[in-house]
Amino acid sequence: MKIGVIGYGLRISSIFGNISKSDPDCRIVAIADPNIEGIKSKLPAGESDEIVFFEDADEMLRSMKLDGVIIGTRCNLHTEMALKVLKLNLPLYLEKPVATTYEDLYRLKTGFENSKSEVVVSFPLRNTPLVKLAKEIIDSGKIGTVEHVQAINNVPYGGVYYHSWYRDDSITGGLFLQKATHDFDYINYLVGHKPIAVCAMKSKQIFKGNKPAGLKCINCDEKHSCEESTIKKANLDRGDYCSFAVDTGNEDSGSALLRYESGMHVNYSQNFFARRGAEKRGARLLGYKGTLEFDWYTGELKIFMHHEPRVETHQLDINAFDGHGGGDHMLVNNYLQIVRGAEKSVTTLNDGLLSALLCLKANESANTNTFQNIEWN
Repeated sequence: MKIGVIGYGLRISSIFGNISKSDPDCRIVAIADPNIEGIKSKLPAGESDEIVFFEDADEMLRSMKLDGVIIGTRCNLHTEMALKVLKLNLPLYLEKPVATTYEDLYRLKTGFENSKSEVVVSFPLRNTPLVKLAKEIIDSGKIGTVEHVQAINNVPYGGVYYHSWYRDDSITGGLFLQKATHDFDYINYLVGHKPIAVCAMKSKQIFKGNKPAGLKCINCDEKHSCEESTIKKANLDRGDYCSFAVDTGNEDSGSALLRYESGMHVNYSQNFFARRGAEKRGARLLGYKGTLEFDWYTGELKIFMHHEPRVETHQLDINAFDGHGGGDHMLVNNYLQIVRGAEKSVTTLNDGLLSALLCLKANESANTNTFQNIEWN
């Protein structure tokens, strides 16, 4: 199985870099990326000799006979590259968010409707053992039907969204599209209902300031005292730029209320300046019979029974799983089986389109102080 990659960045290299270990019959044979020399320098010795490199995605798709394509470009190019692959009806692995504007979202929806491609969207959270266990318990009726959800994402590595290229929200589309897109997807999966409206707020209270545009930490006179300085060892992998400069984009906290067709609602909140023990990502799902809660950082899932004095605890060994709590491994395996023709996608492009629509509507709500209906106009 011959796989081509469009945009071989950190994310794609980390989960598909050892693709032959997941399936010895599968290999990356072509990469389209303008950073050819940089990619070659990071590949294991001899591996780059077996790969054909292109600066242009069109040239790769035109020149190579591929069995599947993986897209890991920067976010604002996801739609454009996906449309090229959808026209060829090839199995596609697409990084999230699938679109960063309404225009791209509708273009992608139309392209998908006219394609035969099976698409895996990079939504690892719904594939994690923790969410699979939660889904099994919820579907058993143990806590009753889910009538309220309280979800949270306190990101301890939030500096990456202000020090690196992620700070440019014209590329990222903002942090609902960067982070909440994952969380909205797993929530939709767990509750099994259709979202019909959203109301949201976002704030930028910490990562703002009057430092000069383009300033890098190494050139700042506060580089040894600033807690966000990338000169400090703990921050070396977070980028080079000052997070208190005038050109730093992205909000640093956001919250959304989602209304579902059943009448129940979800409240979700994300934060990007929480650190250390304040890290948390998970949810509480409340039914009449009980409450289920889980957290990926601890690997713990608890069930609080409402009408008897009993609490059940499930402890998963988080060290036994790879990236995103084991979800990355499941995504890769699902995609490779799709290329083989043996499976269907478990994180479809329809899931990706709905999550992106929710995020775009949340952004619009926050920017206009309005409720937004979740509907395809």
